[in-house]
Amino acid sequence: MSDDLLTTARAWADADPHAGDRAEIEALIEAANLEELARRFSGPLTFGTAGLRGPLRAGPAGMNAAVVTRAAAGLARHLTESGHAGGGVVIGYDARRRSDEFARLSAAVLAGAGFAVQVLPRALPTPVLCFAVRHLACVAGVMVTASHNPPDDNGYKVYLGDGAQLVPPADRQIESAIAAVGPARDVPLSDEWLTLGDDVRDDYVTAVVEALQPARVPARGNLTVAYTAMHGVGAGTTRAVFTAAGLAEPVTVPEQDSPDPTFRTVSFPNPEEPGATDLLKALAARIEADLAIAEDPDADRCAVVCGGRQLTGDEVGALLADWLLRRGARGTYASSLVSGSLMHVIAQSAGQPSAETPTGFKWIIRAGSDEAPLVYGYEEALGYAVTPSVARDKDGISAALAVALLAAELKSDGRTLLDRLDELAGEHGLFVTGQLSARVEDLSLISDAMTRLRARPPATLLGRPVGYADLALEDPPVDAVRLLGDGVRVIVRPSGTEPKLKAYLETVVPVHEDAGLIAARGRGEDELDQLRAEMSAALGL
Repeated sequence: MSDDLLTTARAWADADPHAGDRAEIEALIEAANLEELARRFSGPLTFGTAGLRGPLRAGPAGMNAAVVTRAAAGLARHLTESGHAGGGVVIGYDARRRSDEFARLSAAVLAGAGFAVQVLPRALPTPVLCFAVRHLACVAGVMVTASHNPPDDNGYKVYLGDGAQLVPPADRQIESAIAAVGPARDVPLSDEWLTLGDDVRDDYVTAVVEALQPARVPARGNLTVAYTAMHGVGAGTTRAVFTAAGLAEPVTVPEQDSPDPTFRTVSFPNPEEPGATDLLKALAARIEADLAIAEDPDADRCAVVCGGRQLTGDEVGALLADWLLRRGARGTYASSLVSGSLMHVIAQSAGQPSAETPTGFKWIIRAGSDEAPLVYGYEEALGYAVTPSVARDKDGISAALAVALLAAELKSDGRTLLDRLDELAGEHGLFVTGQLSARVEDLSLISDAMTRLRARPPATLLGRPVGYADLALEDPPVDAVRLLGDGVRVIVRPSGTEPKLKAYLETVVPVHEDAGLIAARGRGEDELDQLRAEMSAALGL
């Protein structure tokens, strides 16, 4: 076994086009570090919920020059076999380590395969690249980003000509095409590709502002917004959108405004993580901001703080749906199956269709029909598509603008986002959502927990009977389990982007006129704590 591993590693190193990556593998071979080599050669990265993603390290199980070369060559082969030979491909990248290198390498590979390649002029948000695919009439787009993953990760996100992320069978077909690529060192390269100017970014800004019609909020200039780019690439584009919409420029957290691939002020560059928005909250308190907004490093997600409290993705998801419905947006409202139920209740009460999709925006963005096209989609993990006609993916920049316009509208009436949430609770009941999340080193612990749950699902939760559904048996199949009862719902699934097992919890508490919201909130939090304990026991965590 060790001889086979060393032989495989030597063959990979011989074919690696990057001197530094090659030296990394050769050093491990020289040291006979079989444990680390086994990690590096445990298998190729696969297209998960959001494309390829993994640690920056040499070998097939990491993000490096050889893996990117083969990914681009496989994409080129797939596009050619799909009848798109010679078409346009646009490439974007964020400010993570090696992102610009991987973007240029992808451009050289795709140009070498005969495609008309254009690269965005600098590190820019993922939504700009997503917009560019259809705006430039390309057959595909590539975004080099690991979004909110740890600093040592990077990734490779692929969009096809419809401007949406890959779904089966295209993802498996591209993986097969990658597997058929010969040695990375032998892949043809070309420098016949173009670097774009700022026109595409400017056109994106214009399209977002036109779609959200800020002129319908006359008092929008009076809003004070605190903002952080979380060391990512969203600041410049977000400021441009706010200015074009007639809003005051956000007041930014200075330590986090410029791109920094080390993400030095946060332990984890994800606004969902505890402590990640502490600097933002402190700034908001100092300037007495009406609203505070955090984008993740590639600006496709957006977190919202109001009155010192960070809203959940489900709360923001419901607020934006309610706002769009009150504005007259007609069509399908969609969310992932792990998101809360309130948005569906709001849409139904407004007479509009809603849809529940598998996890991931590649599914959400495809919801709707010719009769009722998608007008809004969201997922509880802070992803929102408020302008799906502009970018067919989650977009933290357009969501930031939409939340700010909503807050300005409410402020003109002496209300806040929290007030509107209270009003929605009075109208529909208090929907309380939360998570039980377990990060693991050994991925077998996740599969073991899912096996236990499928073998012995709980018959009751919160003392109420619950039904069990294995979503792996549905179409499309999803590695998840749903437990559903009266006023209680739990979805359990492995994360598609991180080594985590997640249980998504929801309880619905009636709001009685005599007891009011305070009592409902107390009961909701108690029930959420009880759900966490019951599901932890059921999963053996």
